[in-house]
Amino acid sequence: MITVLPDHIANQIAAGEVIQRPASAVKELLENAVDASATAIQLIVNDAGKSLIQVVDNGKGMNEEDATRCFGRHATSKISCIEDLFRIQTMGFRGEALASIAAVAQVELRTRTAAADTGFYVEVENSQLVKTAPVAAPQGTSVAMKNLFFNVPARRNFLKSNAAEMRHIIDEFTRVALAFPTIAFSLHANHQQLFQLESGTLKQRIVQLMGASYESRLVTVKEETDYLNIRGFVGKPDTARKTRGEQYFFVNNRFIKSAYLHHAVMNAFQGMLAPDHFPLYVLFIDLDPQQIDINVHPTKQEIKFEDEKIVYAFVQAAVKHALAQFSITPTLDFDLDASIQQLSSIQQPFTEEKRSAAADSSIFRSFTQKNQAHLIQPSGFTPYPSDWHTSEPEPASEATLLPSAIEEQTISVTGLLDAYILYPNRNGLWLIDQQGAHERILYEQLQQSSSDQPVPTQRTLFPVTLSLSPADAALLQELIPTLGSLGFLLEPKDPGSFMVQGTPSDLPSGQEKMIIESILEQYKHFNADVSHALREKLIRSMVKLRCIKAGTALSEKEMRQLVVQLLACQHPGKTPDGKPTYLAIEQSYLAEIFSR
Repeated sequence: MITVLPDHIANQIAAGEVIQRPASAVKELLENAVDASATAIQLIVNDAGKSLIQVVDNGKGMNEEDATRCFGRHATSKISCIEDLFRIQTMGFRGEALASIAAVAQVELRTRTAAADTGFYVEVENSQLVKTAPVAAPQGTSVAMKNLFFNVPARRNFLKSNAAEMRHIIDEFTRVALAFPTIAFSLHANHQQLFQLESGTLKQRIVQLMGASYESRLVTVKEETDYLNIRGFVGKPDTARKTRGEQYFFVNNRFIKSAYLHHAVMNAFQGMLAPDHFPLYVLFIDLDPQQIDINVHPTKQEIKFEDEKIVYAFVQAAVKHALAQFSITPTLDFDLDASIQQLSSIQQPFTEEKRSAAADSSIFRSFTQKNQAHLIQPSGFTPYPSDWHTSEPEPASEATLLPSAIEEQTISVTGLLDAYILYPNRNGLWLIDQQGAHERILYEQLQQSSSDQPVPTQRTLFPVTLSLSPADAALLQELIPTLGSLGFLLEPKDPGSFMVQGTPSDLPSGQEKMIIESILEQYKHFNADVSHALREKLIRSMVKLRCIKAGTALSEKEMRQLVVQLLACQHPGKTPDGKPTYLAIEQSYLAEIFSR
């Protein structure tokens, strides 16, 4: 039997498409305020938007009739015929936002036009008009939505932690604020001011949002053609990071996501960035609205271009031209951490004498010359017998490699190329990747820590104040409890700043700020992986940061310690990422190769 759904249920279903989380409502309300020709917009949230989201603007406002009609489905002032969909110039045009919000929240609207002496108040709950009345109000509109998903508890239960939801809200706020730098924006969360953005230029807005360090590190992009115009900024190569998050495309001032255009920018930076690094860019593409379709996705963050290849070519050419204009050329050390660059193996020249000695060694030849074994093999000999394995040995066989009471002095080790360790044992020899081995050791050490047995903390003699962007501050706030069990003692101070009271005892002092910022950056790199919990991502971030990197020269004692600690691991054969930590070459294979 087919029935027609009641309006409030139909609205809740429609709301599921438009309002997935608090940040979705923030986006819709901010865009409506922009379309109202506001010059100042204020966003107020409590409990990461779960209890309150309020947007106050000084725009045109609405009269009594529009104030009651705007909560109806398909109510919009932006389009009047189907052709309007193909020349959209406004932000919120679908006529679904306020109806969707009213279906899943308790909404209060106050509004007044410039021509009216008094304003008008509307209260809506569960899609039903509850109250209307005249009210004193400044020109503009204030929309307050309270208790999001109060009537859809299953949806509310799927919301993330306040810190996680707040990060999504900041993302949406940032996108709208970047798109309209001439509008003043502010954001207050739980009665604390996070942003106060004065109107200004795009460059000023980028610096306001992302930090003063970008003031001298932005390159202007500007190309004008008959087909489209491209404007904005890209960061110099030294601003590139391992994580995405500071890449923004706007088409006709609307934020979009486009892997295709991102590829165009990456191509323009080819040869200038370290592997797996991403440049900052804030790029605006202005073209005829009839050349695009913005209705391919409910959030309008994915669009179709009539000729995407032309847009790709223009974007790549514009960025290349900008970089060339500012004489930015590739450098050779982007992929070296600051700590690695200070090592003696990097600082000291690799002389011709050292090069010859390394190249003449039998070990070097054995592992670098292709098909070396084939030159001496008998006819019919298989170069990779079944008893040569790279898989992790069973714990029982590991126990036979060293006595139960391990004495480091009994181990023979040889360093190779400042990256590998040769470890002979009774079964043959292992070629150990020192970075991979240390990753495994650190990973298991951190895994064993807990709130009951935290990593030992070393109190800082002079506590350091760490100031972060609002987005990073919201992320760090979420991570503080887990970081505590991993040896970091952090205390929130003013909005966006933290006091570093202590760090893990084995970390060098004086680098607290750099270490925590690096952990945040590495964590964001792992954060896209939904298969791992927060703690697991954080541990992997710390492992990547703290492990001994390839290119680090180790003393014989350090190499022996590394081998002993690796053998003590529960799973010594693999890094946390699943890569091998060593190559095991068994004695029987060596004997067969050399006909012994």
